[in-house]
Amino acid sequence: MVAVETAAETAAEAAAETDESRQRKNGLYGRVSVELAENMRQGWADTERRGLEPIAQAAYTARRRTKLSARFPGELLVIPAGNPKVRANDTAYPFRPSSDYVYLTGDQSQDAVLVLEPGRYGGHRAVAYLLPRSDRESGEFWLDYHGELWDGRRNSLAENEQLLGLPCRDVRTLADRLGAADGPVRLLRGYDAGVDSVLDGKVTAEHDDEFRVALSEMRLVKDEWEIADLRFACEATALGFEDVVRALSAAAPTPERLIEGTFFTRARIEGNDVGYASICAAGSHATTLHWVRNDGETRPGDLLLLDAGVETRNLYTADITRTLPVDGRFTPVQRKVYDAVYAAQEAGIAAVKPGAAYRDFHDAAQRVLAEHLAAWGLFGDRSADEAYELGLQRRWTLAGTGHMLGLDVHDCAKARTEMYVDGTLQPGMVLTVEPGLYFQSDDLTVPEEYRGIGIRIEDDLLVTEEGSENLSAGLPREADEVEAWMSRLRV
Repeated sequence: MVAVETAAETAAEAAAETDESRQRKNGLYGRVSVELAENMRQGWADTERRGLEPIAQAAYTARRRTKLSARFPGELLVIPAGNPKVRANDTAYPFRPSSDYVYLTGDQSQDAVLVLEPGRYGGHRAVAYLLPRSDRESGEFWLDYHGELWDGRRNSLAENEQLLGLPCRDVRTLADRLGAADGPVRLLRGYDAGVDSVLDGKVTAEHDDEFRVALSEMRLVKDEWEIADLRFACEATALGFEDVVRALSAAAPTPERLIEGTFFTRARIEGNDVGYASICAAGSHATTLHWVRNDGETRPGDLLLLDAGVETRNLYTADITRTLPVDGRFTPVQRKVYDAVYAAQEAGIAAVKPGAAYRDFHDAAQRVLAEHLAAWGLFGDRSADEAYELGLQRRWTLAGTGHMLGLDVHDCAKARTEMYVDGTLQPGMVLTVEPGLYFQSDDLTVPEEYRGIGIRIEDDLLVTEEGSENLSAGLPREADEVEAWMSRLRV
């Protein structure tokens, strides 16, 4: 019994330290007795999982790491997942790992770090540093406020090695490994303050910026696994749009927050979350491009601009917009503006093909919008071509016509300009095409009947060998089709 009592006493002492340093200041319990510590150490089944199959993307993440290794030979590469962010006091936002960490591992663990260690004879050895299971002997699993009885079971290191297909080590040993680094190091900084601190003096802002750019550019062309996940994201998003139409009252006001919640429910059922804050913009709110307050309500006769995307459980997101007549029918002026935006999107989609300049789809859509605006007399005596050269259409179009899409809704954002907006489309790229017209309620330069109308149509396009595939084609776009679709859903 002596050894048992000693272990229990050790656990009780650890518990006392935990009480002082980790638990809530005003917790109701005092010190842990030796008897309770001993009780909590015993009677737990072995839950280790064995013979696990690798996750679906393991072969793809291995190829991505090999590509990254070739880009930075002989250098230690450090890619953190990141730490939870405080929302208020002792509550945190739901954790979402850095996209580059996910891209290279398929893992979503908080506080994790991927390290590519240069080999003596070339190449790199990839190691994932992760938190292991909570320790049962010390009582960490129940005494630590973030132990497994509080936050849920996590994989053991052995389980993660099987799932991820790479060696896994205890992240609590990483500081010593990084502290001993004596060669060139590159860090994806800004995600893990502890890692940033340990490598202070060993990395340079210039080299880390180059590293971030390289990681971003690797994601410009999607592999087949990513494309399949994005296709699922679009299909799930279409279900969310259908849910919203069913919830949308044609006879009474519908709160924007009900619309937001309806889509969010679908996102959580089908995937992980929404890929970005949903824009549920009713009436004149639709003229605010990033309307995420969602504190208004729809009314019959208004339009609803819904810009939303499901983020899959692998963290790839769709980004789709439809502008819907709340009562199921466009008014003549709404249809007039809608048809102009639809024509612009058609021109933009037609310009998405391999070998085309990235800017081509933007230019094609914007020129069509300029032509409609000129025909409506909004440029005065200026022609559409002259107005376009001067950028006058931007008063009512405001934004660019699209962006790359993937793990981030605005994917590959750190890529060099010459590789992105001044680059060339390649098969495997996925981008949005989303022209819009936004007539502000107080814009005296447009006829009164246009004021307060905001319309955007957005789809997710995959560049193929032959041209493009609309991954979000499951949702109707043409005005008559939108009305018929809404009518069917409301039966």
